[in-house]
Amino acid sequence: MFEGAEELLDKIALGEDSVLELKEVRFAGERVSAPHRDSLADELAAFANARGGVCVLGVEDGTRRVVGVPLEGLDAAEAFVRAICNDSVQPPLMAVIEKIMLPTGLGTEVPVIRVEVPKSLFVHKSPGGYLHRIGSSKREMTPDYLARLFQQRSQARLIRFDEQVVPRATLADLSVPLWERFRTSRSSTEASESLLNKLGLARRDEEGTLRPTVAGVLVATEDPRRFLPNAFIQAVAYKGTSATPANPTAVYQLDAADLTGPIDQQVADAWRFVARNMRIAATKAAGRIDIPQYDLTAVFEALVNAVAHRDYAIHGSKIRLRMYADRLELASPGALTNTMSVESLAFRQSARNEVLTSLLARCPIPASLGSLDTDRGALMDKRGEGVGILLDRSEKLSGRRPEYRVVDDAELVLTIWAAPGGV
Repeated sequence: MFEGAEELLDKIALGEDSVLELKEVRFAGERVSAPHRDSLADELAAFANARGGVCVLGVEDGTRRVVGVPLEGLDAAEAFVRAICNDSVQPPLMAVIEKIMLPTGLGTEVPVIRVEVPKSLFVHKSPGGYLHRIGSSKREMTPDYLARLFQQRSQARLIRFDEQVVPRATLADLSVPLWERFRTSRSSTEASESLLNKLGLARRDEEGTLRPTVAGVLVATEDPRRFLPNAFIQAVAYKGTSATPANPTAVYQLDAADLTGPIDQQVADAWRFVARNMRIAATKAAGRIDIPQYDLTAVFEALVNAVAHRDYAIHGSKIRLRMYADRLELASPGALTNTMSVESLAFRQSARNEVLTSLLARCPIPASLGSLDTDRGALMDKRGEGVGILLDRSEKLSGRRPEYRVVDDAELVLTIWAAPGGV
């Protein structure tokens, strides 16, 4: 919504309406004194309870003049908004908070904060009560309207997150080569829109417009972060066995990368990250035998499971890949689904993202991963054997069985132990 600076400026020139709120930011010392915390919480919650909207901090409401946020106070203003979204609205808001530069009309540019609040699947309460946006103002919902909204949104939550449409996305955002790879001989003559809908790559929104789904954005856009900011893998390789160096002046971080792109590309790039950063030991017995730290087929299965089953609805969390001298850790947002337990992962299936997993089961393994020891041609294993494969192959190499653990009922962490000879 109002992505580019020019589009946003055109909207600001027209003034506030049902999807735009303008706020000037003032400071008292280092503290934000205006807008008032409760007032801004009400505005943002009202957007979420209606059709969503954008609040621009750094614009005078009355004159519509872009005045900006002082550069030295930009971080404080961002933290102010983030705290409001997390603490002043219940349940917390999933807002996208961006610092951008806008021209003032006087030949200069100033920083502003753009806060986009999507239409929510929940009904949010703010300090002013249950509010919704009507035109350029907010109104408290009547009891009967509020009851209907609770019912509508509880029903909407029955649709899995990966099946939901992405409000800001259009079919033009989908890369034709990326989604055409899912077309089979049976669907060779099927119309594009029909196929996108059938595959779950797109669905019609409440206004009847066909838009990409979360699953469609993840597998068929060049950079899913445009719409899902945390849909990437953050990879870091450390020299020792801890993320905190014993000697602060020593070189401790060996490699680091944010791995982006469609999620099958993220899997391939993460696999290559592990391959180039793991150590290889050699035995002197009856000819040289190379012993890698990790079984790369097991690593592949772990990465596929992470992107397929993570909870993409959790705001602010990405997949984290950490390599240490003695182990590899893969942290994936989201607790275990339904009745699954850590102990049953190798034996039972329960997909959080059914559309996404079905697409990954049709997505070919990149040719660059030719050294994998697998008999299937697609990323996802329909038989649900991936966890068992990674556990067994890793234990065979290192002598220690990988361990899963759930952290704070919000993150699943897998630890794969390095082979002793590779440390």
